[in-house]
Amino acid sequence: MKHFYLLITFLCISFCYGQESQGNGDIKGFKLYPNPVTNGKVYISTSETSPKQILIYDVLGTQVLETKINGEELYLSNIDAGVYVLRVYQNNKVATRKLIIK
Repeated sequence: MKHFYLLITFLCISFCYGQESQGNGDIKGFKLYPNPVTNGKVYISTSETSPKQILIYDVLGTQVLETKINGEELYLSNIDAGVYVLRVYQNNKVATRKLIIK
């Protein structure tokens, strides 16, 4: 039963966060690797070189990280293992992806 509630919560979060991305469009050339994250570092690359605002939410919708990066490296060693929703904003566009940290 606990898994059912977790699945429903994750689907609701995915649906709610996905609504905003329809209006703005996905970020061109967006790549997120490695996923799952095993070494505490993830790379987020796009076709553009402008700064990226990063927001990370847990499966309950609680924001666990908000930061801005100029390059591609994002350090996640201070975040517990689990499944998260990653949102990247760049030049009035947004990309939302599932992020797994082991």
